[in-house]
Amino acid sequence: MEYTFLDFLTLIGSVGLFLYGMKVMSEGLQKVAGDRLRNILAVMTKNRFSGMLTGILITALIQSSSASTVMVVSFVNAGLMTLGQSMAVIMGANVGTTATAWLISLFGFKVDITIFALPLIGLGVPLLFSNKSSRKSWGEFIIGFSFLFMGLSYINNSVPDLRSNPEVFEFLSSYTQHGFISILGFCAVGAILTMIVQSSSASMAIFLIMCSKGWISFDIAAALILGSNIGTTITPLLASIGANVSAKRAAMGHLLFNVLGSMWALVLYYPFIRFIVWICTSLGVGNPNDLMSFISTWEQSDPALVAALNSGQNLGSADFEQQKAHFAAMQFSVSFGLSMFHTVFNVINVTIMIWFTGLYERIVTRLVRVKDKNEEEFQLKFISRGMLSASELNLPQAHQEIAVYAERVQRMFGMVADLLHEKEGSEAYLKLYNRIEKYEQICDRMELEIAGFLNLVVGGRLSYEGKMMVNSMLTIVTEIESIGDCCYNLARTLQRKQDSHIDFNDEIVRNIDAMFKLDSEALSNMVALLSSNEPLMSEIMISYNKECEINNYRNQLRGANVENINNKHYEYQSGIYYMDMISECERLGDYVINVVDAIKQQQVKHA
Repeated sequence: MEYTFLDFLTLIGSVGLFLYGMKVMSEGLQKVAGDRLRNILAVMTKNRFSGMLTGILITALIQSSSASTVMVVSFVNAGLMTLGQSMAVIMGANVGTTATAWLISLFGFKVDITIFALPLIGLGVPLLFSNKSSRKSWGEFIIGFSFLFMGLSYINNSVPDLRSNPEVFEFLSSYTQHGFISILGFCAVGAILTMIVQSSSASMAIFLIMCSKGWISFDIAAALILGSNIGTTITPLLASIGANVSAKRAAMGHLLFNVLGSMWALVLYYPFIRFIVWICTSLGVGNPNDLMSFISTWEQSDPALVAALNSGQNLGSADFEQQKAHFAAMQFSVSFGLSMFHTVFNVINVTIMIWFTGLYERIVTRLVRVKDKNEEEFQLKFISRGMLSASELNLPQAHQEIAVYAERVQRMFGMVADLLHEKEGSEAYLKLYNRIEKYEQICDRMELEIAGFLNLVVGGRLSYEGKMMVNSMLTIVTEIESIGDCCYNLARTLQRKQDSHIDFNDEIVRNIDAMFKLDSEALSNMVALLSSNEPLMSEIMISYNKECEINNYRNQLRGANVENINNKHYEYQSGIYYMDMISECERLGDYVINVVDAIKQQQVKHA
């Protein structure tokens, strides 16, 4: 049978359906359990063993080691997790990802789950139209689960029948006959394929099908799985691009762990394969290596039977049904054996490596060094555009970055307060003014970067609560940028006053200092609210009280200003710049209270 370009596209589409199903299923679960996952990570990573169990649990739950490792990298980036804690969670994630292989082995080959796929989609679609976001997320999970196994079934039916094209099979077989060199070569192929599809689950499904159809032997398929273990590290590595040094170290630790683990497995490769075969035969599943000999024997005696078995045709005879059952049992033996290989390898790897998390931490710290300690001073610290693989889980990073943004604006306001007391025209005055200018540019850039990041996140799959959270964050970012503008306007007013050769007397300076103190207290409370995960309503009310103080003091000073000018306490021009400063301070307080309003709305929605 000739393999056409249409058949090739069908195969690519089948892989695409599998990947899409995995993505939708994983994202649905993330939206259902997003907050819970974050809480689990926060609570259960206090030591290396609880961190490892956390990694196993979360990865098995969301069915994606890529999503969980990206989440870990982003949590390290956000300062919510130390590098040592991340190592243990990543190790656990490697064990948790084997759950996908078992799911495929138990249901993808032994049970024809595609029979239930369409009914499951029929169950999931109505949930998508529910008003409750959790039901929508469960609907996505059910539909994703169905698509995953439909894709797996289509892959199984779409792969070319190599037995009908002996020249192709001979080409493939020629690379499997070189002993350990072939093992190393296919290990590299597994790594490259997984890097391309960025899903060890998808590559695992492909390897299972290749081996179950007799394309490759059991030991070659196991080598592909070892390679995929290395290839899956590409996702967190990509996620760490643009992140801070700690996140880069966590991603490097993941790569180092998987590479070193694969190295010991390659050194003990053939004894390890015999150990896996012994486990399978001891459990009564059968020898995974028997499939190749079964196909070879029957191919010589009855090629039509083997072709029919591989293509899924039904010859109708009782003997065929018996052979078909035997063939299916051995296919299950192969898939069971590969899943067992994947699991045992990762369990042994974690059991050994968990004791060396401190060593891993020291190694990656040496491998990924800080080039310049001041390099990250004016860059985003906690978010990067490389971390969009798990959009629901990006919100804590954005929250952390906004808190840093607020702290930076607060420092900028402190510079303005210092500028008021610097000697005009001095080198210190010019240096401080230039620094305020630089901070204003940084504030503008940070607003664009954070807002751009949030817009990219909201373009992904977010729950209703997540979208509302993003809306509040966008409001907060805009208001903080306006606070930065106020700070710069205050500095410019002082500069214009200097250029006009106008002086402030002691009374004006005291009054401005008093207003600065009120604004500084309002800013400090705002930063505290942004830094808190669950601010209390009493803390929020402090900001409203401070806003009233600022407004009352502004009104008091404005009323006294006219009288002071009339009484010649200071010149009219001094009063103009003085009132400009006071008005700008009051406007700054308004922006602060706008931020607090957005924080309060978040609290109400969560409640």
